[in-house]
Amino acid sequence: MPKPLFITLLIVLPFIIGGATGDGLFFVLTLSLVLIANPVIRTIRKNRYFGSEHFQALKTEIATVVAEHNDVVNYVQEIRSHGAFDLGASSTGQHAHLASFENTSAWNNRRDRNVAEYAPHVHNASLQVVRNASADPIKYLMKYFGIKADPATLSDVQRVADDVSRLEQAVANVREREADITARIDPPGFILKHYREEFWKQVGVHLSPIEVPYPHYKFQYTSAGGNTGQATNIQLNTPTLEALSEVLVERIRWAKSAAGQRALMTARLRGQIKERDRYACLQCGVSLVDEPHLLLEVDHIMPVSRGGLSTPENLQTLCWRCNRSKGARIVS
Repeated sequence: MPKPLFITLLIVLPFIIGGATGDGLFFVLTLSLVLIANPVIRTIRKNRYFGSEHFQALKTEIATVVAEHNDVVNYVQEIRSHGAFDLGASSTGQHAHLASFENTSAWNNRRDRNVAEYAPHVHNASLQVVRNASADPIKYLMKYFGIKADPATLSDVQRVADDVSRLEQAVANVREREADITARIDPPGFILKHYREEFWKQVGVHLSPIEVPYPHYKFQYTSAGGNTGQATNIQLNTPTLEALSEVLVERIRWAKSAAGQRALMTARLRGQIKERDRYACLQCGVSLVDEPHLLLEVDHIMPVSRGGLSTPENLQTLCWRCNRSKGARIVS
């Protein structure tokens, strides 16, 4: 509907319906809401907004911000595709797929509301084990999922911990960038509500569907009749992986090993190094002052694979671009 006609209706209708009465005003307001909510009217408003000079000017203004966002999204995909996000497995029910189960009880005696789940990350156990696992998750995770206290396992745990931590930071950074881009453009509410995907496409932002694939482990108890069931769930996020690393280091006493050094790289230490380096990349010099949403990472100057230690003097802050290009090289 053309804008002049819409305005004319708002002015004339009160007098047509019942004069400038309360009922007439109510009718106009109702009609206005109906017209605004009409899909055809909404589409016209949307097209006008995306074609407006104001929106096009904002797109040009934040083009470099959008390009940087898309580069970080590609980096997130790299971390996800090359990362390791799996550890040990439970042997309970590993051959369950070779058999078929049928409950042949009479209908009024069936209590199979809880059915045992068989999967590599699920351990079916007694009720006591399930409850003990909730009180001491690291101990029971190691015991029942084959996570041994040896250098090879510690290396695996650290690989997962490092990939999870990097992906956590990168995903959070992408979300912050998207929030910043939205705030800079500040589109009308109906655009984000009804045309969110088209909005990002118009802006040129590549959205990432990637979430952090935390390894998830479960201790499960199911009664014989299926009447009751309890479970303890353990998610291997950064705090859990760091706790697991600490336990492994204490047990195998291999603090000088590469895996042992990586185990010392806690989230707290990473934060201290970034603060020490004033939240700036020591290679290219870019900082959070220059780029508020800069993705910073902590790097070993002498790689642990070559004997480097996780000590402050061997750690440096790099932006994600410099860290990705450095790899395992030693930069003088």
